[in-house]
Amino acid sequence: MADSRSHRGPHPLDHQLFSADVVPILRDAVGDLSWLRTRGYAEASALKLVGDRYQLRRRQRVAVGRCACSDSARRSRAARLRGAREVAGHPLLIDGLNVITTIEVALSGGVLLLGRDRCMRDMASFHGSYRLVQETERAVDILLDLVASLNPSEARVYVDRPISNSGRLAGIIRATAAERGIRIEAMTADGVDETLKASGAVVATADSAILDGCDAWVNLARLAVERHRTEVEPLWLLDLS
Repeated sequence: MADSRSHRGPHPLDHQLFSADVVPILRDAVGDLSWLRTRGYAEASALKLVGDRYQLRRRQRVAVGRCACSDSARRSRAARLRGAREVAGHPLLIDGLNVITTIEVALSGGVLLLGRDRCMRDMASFHGSYRLVQETERAVDILLDLVASLNPSEARVYVDRPISNSGRLAGIIRATAAERGIRIEAMTADGVDETLKASGAVVATADSAILDGCDAWVNLARLAVERHRTEVEPLWLLDLS
């Protein structure tokens, strides 16, 4: 069946899967999985062990997996995290789908996660296909406003070329930036993860693999949500740290 969603809001079962009563269980599961990752356990088996122990559903396991990290990863990410004021004068490269989707989810009232590394993430997954939603244009506006306020020496948004509609999203970013006189590039590219990790620039993403490989990073989506808190209320943010 074709995906006909016009918003990136909550899954029909999310109010049950992520209720207030469940959050302490998920937080314990994140702690256990982080302990296993710290000790080098294989990822798939560690997540299955923790998920089975707490009898977690699939989306709950996804949330736990995205929020857990090893002790060394947490320390390393914290050391390379840059605040808003530290971006000025430095090149900023943005993981476009990763950042914009999180802002879309916030605008749609979907579930957001605060992980052990204090990074804000969403529950969305694309599997090769990205659909523009009603909140996309507003999410782009918010992103551009934030980037302009950070005053980087240059800013570039990368959108994964193999994902459907990546070209349309890059086009919306370019057109909106041109209309508003904001200096930012937007392009589709293959191998975005590797490009960001090897760039030497400040990278905006919540992707754990990129966070562990880049020189410096900023949680741009979290900054965007915090600056537009009144617009995204009630914010559904689960602190699983």
